[in-house]
Amino acid sequence: MTAATLLTGELAAHEAGVKPATIRKWVQLGHLSPAGRQGRAHVFRLEDVFAAERAARRKTAGAH
Repeated sequence: MTAATLLTGELAAHEAGVKPATIRKWVQLGHLSPAGRQGRAHVFRLEDVFAAERAARRKTAGAH
């Protein structure tokens, strides 16, 4: 079993192809939960970021 990859919001946004503000919005809306903190910054599990990104795409696709 491998350890989860933890990323700052900025790196998580880069990996998901979104802006850091989008990561913050997903947290506000409850679509993404931080896995912890690194100093003052939240860190996120990469798999959680991708799950939130997929959910956002499904929601957007369903709105059209």
